[in-house]
Amino acid sequence: MKYDVLIVGGGVSGLSCALTLVSAKGKFDWANGRRYLVIDNQSSDLLKAMLNNVPGVKQGTLGKNLLEDIRNQIRSYGDDVEFKNGRVVKIEGEKGNFKVYLEDNTYYEADIVVLATGFHEFNIQVDGVEVVENKKSPRPGKIMIKTDEDQKVKDGLYVAGLVAGVSTMFACAAGSGVQVACNIQALWAGKNVVVHDVPSEN
Repeated sequence: MKYDVLIVGGGVSGLSCALTLVSAKGKFDWANGRRYLVIDNQSSDLLKAMLNNVPGVKQGTLGKNLLEDIRNQIRSYGDDVEFKNGRVVKIEGEKGNFKVYLEDNTYYEADIVVLATGFHEFNIQVDGVEVVENKKSPRPGKIMIKTDEDQKVKDGLYVAGLVAGVSTMFACAAGSGVQVACNIQALWAGKNVVVHDVPSEN
């Protein structure tokens, strides 16, 4: 089975990207029938965090609980997004024909790949990726991947979250993942597009 989008990383940026992508289902014809996969190695910094200054999130919320809440929010749209645990080691191919390999040599195919792997290190073998020093990190030794203004390394390969060079705040990482989703949706729609909802009239 080939996925429309495969997201490497199940932290805030990866999940925010997945949520925005799947939320378009039923609102736009081009969004219907899309399949998504999130591969996560359980290394998100949010698993060790407590959140007090995230807009709209109750103070004292544990990061691990918020990640589960986001996963459940994604699941509320149906089974279009799959979640798998694993460590990605290699990505081959090009837009429309990527193969994403795990440590056990299992691979998944996708049209588009999003890297949302955090800023600690990047050990995935993939052509065209240039790893540089993260300019927004408050600590030295952190990395980011060079992209164009659309957070894209090359056609079909996007970067989201801290590894895209945003500041290490929840809202920044979430927004980066959402923006990548919007960029992908614009590609499908052939124009800029956003997914908005309004209350039903009673």
